[in-house]
Amino acid sequence: MKTIAEINEKIKKGQAVVATAEEIIDIVKDKGVAKAANEVDVVTTGTFGPMCSSGAYFNVGHTKPRIKIGGGRAYLNDVPVYTGFAAVDIYVGCTALPDDDPRNHTHPGEFRYGGGHVIEELVSGRDVRLVAAAYGTDCYPKKKLETLINLKEMNEAVLFNPRNAYQNYNVAVNLGSKTIYTYMGVLKPNLGNANYCSAGQLSPLLNDPLYKTIGIGTRIFLGGGIGYVAWQGTQHNPSAPRGENGVPRKPAGTLAVIGDLKQMKSAWLRGISMQGYGASMIVGIGVPIPIFSEEILKYTAVTDADIFAPIVDYSEAYPQRRPDTLGEVSYAQLKTGSIEVKGKKVPTSSLSSYPKAAEIANTLKDWIKRGEFTLTEPVTPLAGVEAGIAIKSLEERQIEAIK
Repeated sequence: MKTIAEINEKIKKGQAVVATAEEIIDIVKDKGVAKAANEVDVVTTGTFGPMCSSGAYFNVGHTKPRIKIGGGRAYLNDVPVYTGFAAVDIYVGCTALPDDDPRNHTHPGEFRYGGGHVIEELVSGRDVRLVAAAYGTDCYPKKKLETLINLKEMNEAVLFNPRNAYQNYNVAVNLGSKTIYTYMGVLKPNLGNANYCSAGQLSPLLNDPLYKTIGIGTRIFLGGGIGYVAWQGTQHNPSAPRGENGVPRKPAGTLAVIGDLKQMKSAWLRGISMQGYGASMIVGIGVPIPIFSEEILKYTAVTDADIFAPIVDYSEAYPQRRPDTLGEVSYAQLKTGSIEVKGKKVPTSSLSSYPKAAEIANTLKDWIKRGEFTLTEPVTPLAGVEAGIAIKSLEERQIEAIK
């Protein structure tokens, strides 16, 4: 058994042995689990894909005279921001849209610009236009503000994402007779295509399926900078059915993450437009897995052939919250470029980037090997499989109420 302190000491001395979640697969094949667990100290993971539950909060600083934006209205590049905090604290969500965006009025909408694009522009070093209207008070008399602002001028700028790094996810198909536009991309009718969104064997929570090492306070790669796991993410469902290897066979765990936006890079935070659905943001996340034991090492050696995802119809079953699936498929099969659904060969494509996920895992590996990134002991582990019992019962009650 190793400890975080022991691994960190090796990192500081430049002696830590680090492998990516892709590399560890061949190491285990070559050396076996026991020898690999003894030699390897850290396994790095990565994922790079659309993560709608993301955003950033800012303290934009005080004007002269002062203005109370809190309770008023404010916009960054015409995108509305949430002002219900304090005088000059605001939050922009990546799916926020300008008031004059036509949305899906002419279907499918284009959603050319949203909150994710604002965040990308700020991280790129560009100025954005802040417009605010306040009601005025004795201590905050100013009622209107229009100015250009950038990341350097803000007192604080923090990326805070309530739900990222989904642990496994659906494979989306369309059984209907018309094209549909979803957060899983454009789905052609009559099983015209199948979209998935996961880095599979590189994905963080698929390398620690039972949350043995990841918890509140875990230091991570976030958006090109350093961030932390702040909490379990929204919709965290550890009670999802699992294989013998502990890997869930449907959407399960999630992470809430936080980090200093001023450290981050636009290459790893990209605003995107999803036709017919809305605006979002692609987020890059990498999590180091400390190898405490053979058990942990074995989890990190999971391959795409060992990870299965449910095939879900997004024309009817998903929007109506029906539990129906059309079977399961491994990520190894998905990555061949086609799968078979209901006897039909269906082309596949991924919304997340495996090469970018590999780049994140390798970047995090380099940081650790250079002694620039040490590991943290989680203050509290994520709510694990045992805690999932209560979550599951709540979900079951919700479904019964709907029925």
